Amino acid sequence: MELLIALVPMVAWGSIALVSGKMGGSANQQTLGMTIGALLFSLVVFFVMQPTMSTAVIVFGFLSGIFWSIGQKGQFQGMHYMGISVGLPLSTGMQLFLNTIAGAVLFGEWRKGGDFLLGGIALALLVLGSYYTSRRDPDRMKNLPEDQKMFDFGKGSRALLISTLGYGVYTIIITWANLDPAAVILPQSVGMVVGALLFTLKDIQYNRFVVKNMTAGLLWGIGNICMLAGIQSLGLAVSFSLSQMGIIISTLGGIFLLGERKTKKELVYVILGCFFVICGGILLGYMKSI
Repeated sequence: MELLIALVPMVAWGSIALVSGKMGGSANQQTLGMTIGALLFSLVVFFVMQPTMSTAVIVFGFLSGIFWSIGQKGQFQGMHYMGISVGLPLSTGMQLFLNTIAGAVLFGEWRKGGDFLLGGIALALLVLGSYYTSRRDPDRMKNLPEDQKMFDFGKGSRALLISTLGYGVYTIIITWANLDPAAVILPQSVGMVVGALLFTLKDIQYNRFVVKNMTAGLLWGIGNICMLAGIQSLGLAVSFSLSQMGIIISTLGGIFLLGERKTKKELVYVILGCFFVICGGILLGYMKSI
């Protein structure tokens, strides 16, 4: 049951990029709409479950939400610069590396030599899978104009670096504070909305795209509460890594639903990458069963 709950974010979060891509709008509109949707979800959870609130829950939850908004805006920007099928896998690989190392080293979740061996292999498979899902066909790249070869790799990579740091602090704070998932998501979502407003205040149009992207916020809220619950039972390294297997959904969806073009060679890379991601996820699940 714990593993099933930890796999919910894979489906929910893996669908966010596709939903946002269909809803349209700028990175700022997508970020703000998503945070408002997450706030609505957390309000429903709060009134239904009525969890106990404390100063620690409010403070750390709010701070994690602020850092999440930094991470999300950077990820949306990275996807705009690189495309979903390239930007999201790269973002996933960077986040996997940071959070897995944090869980294993900072929180001591890998205690035995075998944990480091199996965990290292699983992490390598996940990162390798992220690499292959974003790999481009060299022959196709040669025939593209210089300004279209990777949209804008420089701006995209800088955006993803900031995104990774923001996302990393968002999960590490909650893990360190060991807070009730049902309680922390409300102040966390408030921090997300505040952060989104601060980062988008001077460069956003408040129109239908903000409202439409609230749907992505509901998906994020479902995935978030399940991941936080998974962290308490499985640890940060395993729970976060499992949640990022949604790269399979987002990458394949970007190709087949949003029409991002791939050559035959690139499709082989995508299939190979998805295979590595699945193997890494299975290995992480096996680690918790022994």
